[in-house]
Amino acid sequence: MKNLKASEIRQMYIDFFVEKGHMVEPSAPLVPIDDDTLLWINSGVATLKKYFDGREIPKNPKIVNAQKAIRTNDIENVGFTARHHTFFEMLGNFSIGNYFKKEAIQYAWEFLTSERWMAMDPEKLYVTIHPEDTEAYDLWHDMIGLEESRIIRIEGNFWDIGEGPSGPNTEIFYDRGETYGQEDPEEEMYPGGENERYLEVWNLVFSEFNHNSDHTYTPLPNQNIDTGLGLERMTSIAQDVPTNYDTDLFIPIIEQVELISGLKYRENKEQDTAFKVISDHIRTISFAISDGALPANEGRGYVLRRLLRRAVRFSQSLKINEPFLYKLVDIVAEIMEPYYPNVKEQSDFIKKVVKSEEDRFHETLEEGLAILNTMMLKAKENNHILSGSDAFKLYDTYGFPIELTEEITTQEGISIDEEGFADEMRQQRERARAARQKTQSMQVQNEVLSKLTTPSTFVGYDKTEIQTEITDIILNGEICEEAESGETIQFILRETPFYAISGGQVADTGIIRHDQFEIAVTEVTKAPNDQNLHTGHVTFGQVHVGTTVDAFVNKDERRSITKNHSATHLLHAALKEVLGNHVNQAGSLVESERLRFDFSHFGQVTAEELEQIEQIVNEKIWENIAVQIEEMSIDKAKEKGAMALFGEKYGDIVRVVDMSPFSIELCGGIHVQNTSEIGLFKIVSESGTGAGVRRIEAVTGKVAYETLKETEQILNDVMSHVKVKEQDRTIEKIDQIQQQIKDLEKELQHKNKVITDLKTGNIEESVEEINGIKVLSTQVEAENPKVLRTIMDDYKSKMQDTVLLLASVNGEKVSLVASVPKSLTDKVKAGDIIKEAAQITNGKGGGRPDMAQGGGTDPSKVTEALQFVKNYIKTL
Repeated sequence: MKNLKASEIRQMYIDFFVEKGHMVEPSAPLVPIDDDTLLWINSGVATLKKYFDGREIPKNPKIVNAQKAIRTNDIENVGFTARHHTFFEMLGNFSIGNYFKKEAIQYAWEFLTSERWMAMDPEKLYVTIHPEDTEAYDLWHDMIGLEESRIIRIEGNFWDIGEGPSGPNTEIFYDRGETYGQEDPEEEMYPGGENERYLEVWNLVFSEFNHNSDHTYTPLPNQNIDTGLGLERMTSIAQDVPTNYDTDLFIPIIEQVELISGLKYRENKEQDTAFKVISDHIRTISFAISDGALPANEGRGYVLRRLLRRAVRFSQSLKINEPFLYKLVDIVAEIMEPYYPNVKEQSDFIKKVVKSEEDRFHETLEEGLAILNTMMLKAKENNHILSGSDAFKLYDTYGFPIELTEEITTQEGISIDEEGFADEMRQQRERARAARQKTQSMQVQNEVLSKLTTPSTFVGYDKTEIQTEITDIILNGEICEEAESGETIQFILRETPFYAISGGQVADTGIIRHDQFEIAVTEVTKAPNDQNLHTGHVTFGQVHVGTTVDAFVNKDERRSITKNHSATHLLHAALKEVLGNHVNQAGSLVESERLRFDFSHFGQVTAEELEQIEQIVNEKIWENIAVQIEEMSIDKAKEKGAMALFGEKYGDIVRVVDMSPFSIELCGGIHVQNTSEIGLFKIVSESGTGAGVRRIEAVTGKVAYETLKETEQILNDVMSHVKVKEQDRTIEKIDQIQQQIKDLEKELQHKNKVITDLKTGNIEESVEEINGIKVLSTQVEAENPKVLRTIMDDYKSKMQDTVLLLASVNGEKVSLVASVPKSLTDKVKAGDIIKEAAQITNGKGGGRPDMAQGGGTDPSKVTEALQFVKNYIKTL
């Protein structure tokens, strides 16, 4: 077998299948585009779901790809095993209704065994099949020539992720020899068993059934092939190393960690685990950030944060106690650059994000240790046992490995409820598994739509009214020749001016007219064979296939949509200019009333930045930039400097929307001819939508004008209320009113203090001495908690050696505040007093040992709550 670099294996695989007539599908970003069912791209087939379930017919039914992927369902195994990873590459070849089992098996065997390609020893290869897949057995046995003992039947060889395509699979295993295990009847020492000797290298899935919603299985209209070959595993075999971590994909990273730590890989088992965790996780972190994800407290951002913190925690066993992960980004970029240049292009931004997150976690570590200390106090009251849920919270929220928690608790004589912790971990896995089962399903193939091959041409870039022909009608999921008034149908036009929803731009609406019928067009989507598929309601008459009709797009809506779409291009360029080149589109919506633009950004956009962005866009509108649109090769478009929208797939010929020199983008949408047509651009909101993704909503043209008029009316109303006639005096007048309010509040506070002082002279007589401690609990008049705290401050200054509990009632709300002299906090704690007193009034509260506050919603229990502190001190 050849000794090859990982990059050579990847390229060799792609070259092999290109020779076999396959189309190369570029690796998609790890952050799914237009697919809310996935947190990450987690397999080679994940980005091809639209082909497998028939929503789209590919230009070439034979596809090959090298797809980067993330899976975190087995994160706790990463670093402890030879082959678990969070980031990995899957090489795959796919057939969409073209070749099937015979060719798939032939291709796999040739690639693995041919001297021109991997040159594996055929005698070291074994396969597994599904017991009922006799066709696969015959192909391996009769066509390839494998003897029966090297074909193992395994019941689990059936690929099924829920609704959608499914089918049996065959796996190919490589025998690494007796060095990795000898025959033992007590061990699963066979291909498909749990062992290190027989290594699975390739899985060929024969997708031939639809898994229906009622859990029945029916033959697919189009049989498909889906295969996956793990690059990391194949590299470990080619380089003859014991684990994936000993390949050229990981060793340069590990060597960098050796330099930072001063320790050596392969000298200590515990330290080796740390080396593996760090080298795996920094690959995932680097690629995920380069593809638009950012650390956060939810979703994929939480996954990133957890991975980074896990790497930092393991680094402590290497005696690394300062931020260092960011120093590894460049080496990751260098290793992966031949096929994935994106990491190197964004390395400065990635390092900035990682360094910031590391600094933040070192602060969180101290917070986590403080939380653990509190948990241990509770554990000492619970037979010196730390609950499984507490241990899991430390693991899941603060990144504390269970081993670290055990180490610290053991020093305090505390044990951990390991069963409870294991149960929490099990529940988390089940949640993740259920989510995967739910989210990985595809749609059931639609045979009717996939068979519609009538040509249809979109002419709507420059036409909104045309005469055309209805070529196909679909009613209730079936092809038919006619439709009646009142029915909702799908139909195809020979030529159409109606834009199909795509690239964030909504579909056109409008009317199809004929002397004998009319159809109101409500929706336009892409059919599997790329025609514009119209949905419409027959408002009167009878519709027939082959009828010549007049098609009218709603011009007013189209005009507004066009302005908003061109404005998104200007906005995108302005965001990069103001915030930085790391900004990437993460979704958009272009409709007639507004535009919405989602983008990746590390941090909130300030008011000053928003103002600058808005001003830049308007300046480009006022500059009357001519919008040039032309089709060209993808290579020529790149030379021209055209910006590809993040995550979009482009063919050999692309459409370039040129607003030089400010914006050049690849886009299939409809645009203005000159930026001046947009008229006016106004940002109406900026917000966060999730992990590291911000959203700007804006309006243009007429709607922008109406928005400004509404704002002007609000200003006029304010001027009327504050009684000014000139706009420039409005702020001055409001400042005056606010100052008057402050002066009145001060005067009121002073008068309240005078009243309180008068009352305090008598209230001291209400102090009781209980168990040698002075106590005062009483109800006072205070309109809000702030005033109540002011009264407490006055009482404290006059009764510095007294435990105080004050209550006030306003409507149905009870406010409580407690104070304990610091000399008494070892016996009495204000937080404990408030916690119980607030609970009596159907509320909650807490605070420091010397000062605490809270509230409730049951005024009838105030007397009982005030009495509590006396009873509490009596029990001391």
